[in-house]
Amino acid sequence: MTEKKIIISIPEGKLRDYIDGTIRPDTPEEYVRQTVEKRLINEHKYLKEQIKIEYGIQMGSGKKRADIVIFKEGSTEEEKKDQHNISIVIECKKEAIKPTDKNNGIEQLKTYMAASNSCEWGMWTNGLHKTVYRKVKNEKNQTIFEEYNDIPSADGTTDEQERPNRNTLIKAYEDNLLFTFKTCHNIIYVNEGLQKQPAFFEFLKIIFCKIYDEKNLLEPVEFYTSSKERNYKDGQASVYKRISKIFEEVKKRHNQIFDKNDELKLTPRTVTFLTAELQKYALLTTDIDIKGKAYEELVGSNLRGDRGEFFTPRNVMKMAVAMINPKDNEKVLDSSCGTGGFVVTAMNAVINRLTKKLEKQYGEKEGWDADIRRIFNEKISEVASENFFGFDINPDLVKATKMNMVMNNDGSGNIFQLNSLLPPQEWNEETKKNLAKALGISANKIRNHKNLGFFDIILTNPPFGSKIPIKDQQILEQFDLGYIWNKDSNNNWYKTERLQSSVPPEQLFIERIIQLLKEGGRTAIVLPDSILGAPGLEFIRHWLIKNTRIIASIDLHADAFQPRNGTQCSILFLQKKTKAEMAEEDRSREIIDYDIFMTMIDHIGHDKRGGKIFKRDEKGNIVMLEVEKDIKEKDANGNLTSRKEVTQEKIINDQTIHVAKIFSKWKIKQGIIW
Repeated sequence: MTEKKIIISIPEGKLRDYIDGTIRPDTPEEYVRQTVEKRLINEHKYLKEQIKIEYGIQMGSGKKRADIVIFKEGSTEEEKKDQHNISIVIECKKEAIKPTDKNNGIEQLKTYMAASNSCEWGMWTNGLHKTVYRKVKNEKNQTIFEEYNDIPSADGTTDEQERPNRNTLIKAYEDNLLFTFKTCHNIIYVNEGLQKQPAFFEFLKIIFCKIYDEKNLLEPVEFYTSSKERNYKDGQASVYKRISKIFEEVKKRHNQIFDKNDELKLTPRTVTFLTAELQKYALLTTDIDIKGKAYEELVGSNLRGDRGEFFTPRNVMKMAVAMINPKDNEKVLDSSCGTGGFVVTAMNAVINRLTKKLEKQYGEKEGWDADIRRIFNEKISEVASENFFGFDINPDLVKATKMNMVMNNDGSGNIFQLNSLLPPQEWNEETKKNLAKALGISANKIRNHKNLGFFDIILTNPPFGSKIPIKDQQILEQFDLGYIWNKDSNNNWYKTERLQSSVPPEQLFIERIIQLLKEGGRTAIVLPDSILGAPGLEFIRHWLIKNTRIIASIDLHADAFQPRNGTQCSILFLQKKTKAEMAEEDRSREIIDYDIFMTMIDHIGHDKRGGKIFKRDEKGNIVMLEVEKDIKEKDANGNLTSRKEVTQEKIINDQTIHVAKIFSKWKIKQGIIW
């Protein structure tokens, strides 16, 4: 894939239109329009020359401006001046505008379509709701507007002609998957009246069905609806039956997630509308970051808990994973996995290496045939089932993590509902049995806190806070850090035999993580800065120095976890000492001296409200990067084709992207081999 990059400067509060390059105000409505424009080019494959923005349409004695209009390919500039040559009209509104709005809703779109003789198609969207119309004549020669799933692509294909072809499924582009997920959730909310959480889990069932169908490479696509089915009750019933049949297979494959008697609880109409929104996408091959952003935003708004949980930003996770550098055969755990971001990010680092190996043997991934893709998917499932693990106390987040794993090319990994601070002898027997099986050990080996060293790598952001202290004596007595520590006459720390009355969970998680690591295993833990600096917690730092080698400390920006949490945090990278190393240090009464990698992240890429912060030039203008790529993909006949894709992105002011490369060079100098 070749790239050509151009740097552009944009004034504050403005953006550069993706189609015509005009500098426009950066408003919520404009955000919707720019997202649609990118989809028209990169998903529907229209040429920029076919599209006009803010096009004046004569309406009686006055003119109105249509947001986007599309002309037939090859239309001359003279022909584009005539509104009667328009093929498609698109109206984009901000989320607050409803489709039923008297002046700005779908009726406005219909008047624009009616004012252009050749306009056959129209779309209205506010990012949450999308309506597509086709203007046709009925048997009485009257103009009517029939509702469709989507506008046609540039090649004229529409969904009523046949079920989707696997080769024509498209990767989601930038924020379009987020738009689609929001639209789907909104469809459930409006049509079913469900609260956020049950609506979310019903949506997940549909996603499971979609991905299962994508993996069923040797059979025709079953996850689809035609527009005719969509618009009539008997057609909706047919779609519901088709998707329910897929769900029966999903339940067999994912029996740890779904009960045998579980079923789609949505109405046929809702199932049909969700299918219409999702059917064109190839979720499995869509870029990982696009899927992650869409999925985690949806999860965060529906499942965010009250147990000190706050989810780690994607850029921070990517930095930590790149620094910890998981190998293909290493067992990786997130002991407080939340929505699964760390597990999925680590798994995808390994998948990317596997992809490169296969590409050397079979050529570029886009050109692989069904057999190679099946081998690839089987290998990924094998890697995930053997090497990637997650624990979380919240059963809803466990389900969400499994779904995240499924969306990223795997079965569902080894994700367990587990209060991992409990004494292992109190862990659920079925959970212990399944965990032992995944680890390839006997269940009776998981006996107590002294026999837990099963993992090579742990990446985690444990729950923080004095509001959720651990007071249970049976839990506290498993941990050195659960006891009161004092200093002797030589100013050396020692552990007393008295338990503390309560301990914040993150302090115990530090020790549990080290217990869960193999000798020489490594971890990246998100921790509040108090652990690293508060005078009253010096005994914890003493314990860390005694039991681990402190590899690195990354001081995160104060806004790293904003807008939901303002705790100042760092990521601590530790390597568990071997028994031999600790014995030698005890014998010599001396800790071996070594260097520690330290850095501060001054720019995290967003502000206190979660809004992105972008790089600027010397005049204060926002810097935008325009990248032209050669993209290879398959056509409807399965032939590999090449096309140019142009992306325009503001450059986020984010230093995390540089840290791993600098750390890697430092690590080599230190003789650290992982």
